[in-house]
Amino acid sequence: MMLTVAAAFNAVMQTVRDLGTETVPFESATGRILREPILADRPFPPFDRITMDGIAVNYESFARGQHIFGVEDVQAAGTPQLQLSNTANCIEVMTGAILPDMTDTVIPYEHLTASEHEGFRRFTVHKAVKKGQNIHRIGSDIATGAVLIPTGTLIGPAEAGVLATVGKTRVKVSKLPRVVLIATGNELVPVHATPALHQVRMSNVYSMLASLEQMGIKARYIHLPDEEAAMKDQLQALLAETDIWISSGAVSAGKYDYLPTVLQQLGMQQVFHKVQQRPGKPFLFGRFSNGPVVFALPGNPVSGFMCFYRYVQSWINAAMGAALPAPAYAQLSEKVVFDAALEYYLPVKLQSLSDGRMIAIPQPYQGSGDLASLLKADAFLTLPLEDNVFEKGNSYQVWKFR
Repeated sequence: MMLTVAAAFNAVMQTVRDLGTETVPFESATGRILREPILADRPFPPFDRITMDGIAVNYESFARGQHIFGVEDVQAAGTPQLQLSNTANCIEVMTGAILPDMTDTVIPYEHLTASEHEGFRRFTVHKAVKKGQNIHRIGSDIATGAVLIPTGTLIGPAEAGVLATVGKTRVKVSKLPRVVLIATGNELVPVHATPALHQVRMSNVYSMLASLEQMGIKARYIHLPDEEAAMKDQLQALLAETDIWISSGAVSAGKYDYLPTVLQQLGMQQVFHKVQQRPGKPFLFGRFSNGPVVFALPGNPVSGFMCFYRYVQSWINAAMGAALPAPAYAQLSEKVVFDAALEYYLPVKLQSLSDGRMIAIPQPYQGSGDLASLLKADAFLTLPLEDNVFEKGNSYQVWKFR
């Protein structure tokens, strides 16, 4: 029975399993999925922090009418806290420094006139002053013990900076899946080879290798010939050492499409084979009880590419503990008619308009073998099978790959 896309996606996601964790140096954690909450080890900011260069005063002196303040000292960033000895004076302060004791207000240099009398510097205030101004108060951002980064976060540049700030030198992250990509077909030759008229260079696995690389995953690949015994022997050797198999080709109804049979001979439990979608209708998915899950994707390049972003990427992110991203939507730039009773994934170029709308512009597309059509596209626009006429301006979900 051919499943709808929603049913197929749910079936895929029901097989998600935790791949485990490991602890890595925080410098190596960028691009990984966090598996422990990161807590504030002290308040943010950790002290009353100066936000503008100027002078720190005791506001009560200004409130009593004093507008000229003599300078006692200079509080630079990174130096221990000073104390104002006479509230009729001030301490010069620099941005990022701790607020001197006995002061509570900072007046920026732009609101002051500097002068000197008998070697003694002083400042005259010529703007209104508000008590407590230009001070970033201790703990006003984050309290000690608060969760700064929750479990399941993809660690990026901002997170790396926070890890350093709290002194988290080693971080618990999800283990990366052990992935093998499987190219099938006697027509495939290596990239460096010159193909004969009846041959093509291997390309699908390289698209998926690159997609996995963007997720921080190093995968390896093998090439299987269209020979049942050879397929079985090579795949048998991979069962105990991988988490995910992603294959390309040999899953349709051709005389040499041996892969579904071989997978079942090896003990794979087939979850489904064929989905009501275009491209990617012959997609097969299964799992081994104590081994990898299997994404057996169609051999047409656009089909496999779409299935990777629609299904495989979601499974991997969920298995590593990442939260699924919120759906993204875009409006069609022109009317589209699609008569087949399938969910249609249309290659589109996304354009952001000044009014906040995201527009999906269909790209010239000659079918699922047209790999070059993806060069000018950013995403696949989902056109649901319940309709066949899709009007300009209607909004549909997009699956971004760029």
